[in-house]
Amino acid sequence: MPLSSFRTPKLWADRDFLRLWIGQTASQLASFASQVTLPLVAVTALGAGAAQLGVLRAVQQVPILLFSLFVGVLVDRWRARSVMMYADLGRAVMLALVPIAWMLGMPFLYLVAFNVGMFTVCFDVAYQASLPRLVARDQLAQGNSMLETTRSAAQICGPALGGALVSVLTAPIAVLASAVMFAASSVSIGRIRGLRGAVSASSGGVLGQIREGLRIVVHDGSLRAIAAGTCAYQFSFTALTTVQLLFLTRALNLPAAVVGLVLAAFGPGVLIGSLLSAWLPRRFGFGRVVVLAALIADLVMLCTAAVHGSGPWTVAALITINVLYGVFSQTVDVVVTAIRQAITPLEVQGRVVATINFLGLGLTPFGALLGGAAAATLGIRTALVIAVLGLFLSPLALKLSPLGRGRMWVATTREG
Repeated sequence: MPLSSFRTPKLWADRDFLRLWIGQTASQLASFASQVTLPLVAVTALGAGAAQLGVLRAVQQVPILLFSLFVGVLVDRWRARSVMMYADLGRAVMLALVPIAWMLGMPFLYLVAFNVGMFTVCFDVAYQASLPRLVARDQLAQGNSMLETTRSAAQICGPALGGALVSVLTAPIAVLASAVMFAASSVSIGRIRGLRGAVSASSGGVLGQIREGLRIVVHDGSLRAIAAGTCAYQFSFTALTTVQLLFLTRALNLPAAVVGLVLAAFGPGVLIGSLLSAWLPRRFGFGRVVVLAALIADLVMLCTAAVHGSGPWTVAALITINVLYGVFSQTVDVVVTAIRQAITPLEVQGRVVATINFLGLGLTPFGALLGGAAAATLGIRTALVIAVLGLFLSPLALKLSPLGRGRMWVATTREG
């Protein structure tokens, strides 16, 4: 039976999935809230400057490059449930220690941020690898849609919640609210009973298993296309976001409040895309949806370069562009995730997730540098067009792969 035409059983009655969903929701809400509360602790309680805030942000991102591949091996060797449970417990403990920063200063806060980033890598890899071990393949699209819907909602509401808690409780105390949510997530995930283990039978030690994960991604045509598309997207999108901020503030002369409104429009679009991603593949086919949605998203974003002025119509056009881009780009993200999970054997889910994340996110610093350099040398509007054209490499990679040459079939996916 084609994967594009299945009738998905409802996951609402699956208690283990609901425990994962509740835990992931609490975890994501806490994570996005802490992205606001931790910097506010640095600024309001410790008097940090711009350079120190930059370091704080960097030390929280460095673990992605340092640990992703090793975490992939850990998830394949150990139970994903345990990795998620202890990762959130670790984040809860680290954030509970934040008030100590009043006495020990910014170096201690850097240590907290680094460890929170490390545990975040563990959780993110494990929860992406856990779904195909928990539900049937024909439930992956629905499961990913539900998980991504709440993650998108957390991305929108989390920073607002963090800011509100800071205004009511002060920043150091507000951080404790995130610690409580992480602890609640750990409890919920710890109650999962039906999550299948996938202990790797590979030999060669940790480095050997990392190489095996890389080899699987490189030699599988569909996974290779997903990795190539992810790299092209992450690199180009980082360049785009760098140039976009310059475009809005300098080329269009929009005030800061309006810029925030325009950029925030991406959030509701992402939420809508998460909801649509469970239905569209069933109606039109997985491969077709992922290629066309990516192409439409990039064509929509290309319209940004044609916008001039700073009046109400300009702002309305920019908001519309960002909402539509959020809808279609998030649809691509969720559907690609479902495809990757369906075609990856269970015993290497962690390493495949980690490898693709590592390759994609590893290019983001270079994308930011290129975006800034292009804006400085070629002009902001030209750099914006170049960055958007780079996004088209992602649907091109997918179209030229097995994913873009027909619909996905259950019969061709591999058993884990």
